[in-house]
Amino acid sequence: MREELPLRENPFSMTATTPNSAKHKKAKALKPGTIRPAKELCSECGLCDTYYIHYVKEACAFLNQQIPELETQTHGRSRNLDNPDDWYFGVNQNMMAARKLQPIEGAQWTGIVSTIAIEMLTSGKVEGVVCVQNTKEDRFQPMPIIARTPEEILAARVNKPTLSPNLSVLEQIEQSGMKRLLVIGVGCQIQALRAVEKELGLEKLYVLGTPCVDNVTRAGLQKFLETTSKSPDTVVHYEFMQDFQVHFKHEDGSIEKVPFFGLNTKELKDVFAPSCMSCFDYVNSLADLVVGYMGAPFGWQWIVVRNDRGQEMLDLVQNQLETQSVTSKGDRHQAVQQSIPAYDKGVTLPMWAAKLMGVVIEKIGPKGLEYARFSIDSHFTRNYLYVKRHHPEKLAAHIPEFAKRIVGQYTLPD
Repeated sequence: MREELPLRENPFSMTATTPNSAKHKKAKALKPGTIRPAKELCSECGLCDTYYIHYVKEACAFLNQQIPELETQTHGRSRNLDNPDDWYFGVNQNMMAARKLQPIEGAQWTGIVSTIAIEMLTSGKVEGVVCVQNTKEDRFQPMPIIARTPEEILAARVNKPTLSPNLSVLEQIEQSGMKRLLVIGVGCQIQALRAVEKELGLEKLYVLGTPCVDNVTRAGLQKFLETTSKSPDTVVHYEFMQDFQVHFKHEDGSIEKVPFFGLNTKELKDVFAPSCMSCFDYVNSLADLVVGYMGAPFGWQWIVVRNDRGQEMLDLVQNQLETQSVTSKGDRHQAVQQSIPAYDKGVTLPMWAAKLMGVVIEKIGPKGLEYARFSIDSHFTRNYLYVKRHHPEKLAAHIPEFAKRIVGQYTLPD
């Protein structure tokens, strides 16, 4: 039986007038196996693995949703709710599609994230980079580190599609004496990081984010691979792509493609982490710079510059990139509306029909930013229903206003 730790009444109040205090050092990190304060909604971001658990009641994305306040703290403003583009993509100065002129070998895409991290380190703008390698035993088991060399950064290339405790290194950051840091992470990790940012004693913090949706536990990942791929043991990485297929890359370099509509939805419906089913920060709204793919043409990456720090990072690698403007084509609404009951009922098409539907939708369906909106709409409607059904007491406070407006465009089942 796992021990459960009760929440303190108001741990964050201690920092109201004493920024960068050492009071958090009196707190004790939770032991492995101890139930986290967010309970089943815990995303295992790593905060509770450190004495920064002192701030968890305010910092945790699943105990205290505070995206608008932290957007203002980070970017100087929150989203303009009169602007639908802000609903979807958050505060930003610029968006573009890009790819490296000389891709990094072994990178999941062309290596833009790794290249930015290396340039930030070698230029002296930062002294370390928080990134995620994998353990020697398991290519999919995340191992957060503070990288201090380009080689350590390169060893972290390729996404790990499992819950990752990136913030478990926070104590090491403070104890190292570092003053300039780059953190690479996903939305739930970055929200907690922003909430404790002033307690880290840093002179400059840069945040390079990736969009994130539908992570799993390591056991959940294994079930997904075994249910979906013809050769689960040889998968190097995978991604849900703009052509409405899951692309699995295997050890021999081959690419296996499985249509979205052919996935065994009934088997996989419960494989995603409850935290991911309750998340409304797909686009990593609190990062300085975001690098993903969903708003870009197939084969390109999507870059979102949110503030001047993000532009500063992008400027370091601009001469290594081929870029083009973002585009938007098609209408997502009908496809999203039809997908809501299909997912809810666990509908799986025969593979021949799934392939045919994928071909048709890829030809006439949403592309570019409209595909990004399709993906956000699909996940936000699903997640809204999940919170409503499993955590109705959280519905009003947990779902940001921008997400409510996105979901409000559709008719949902009870």
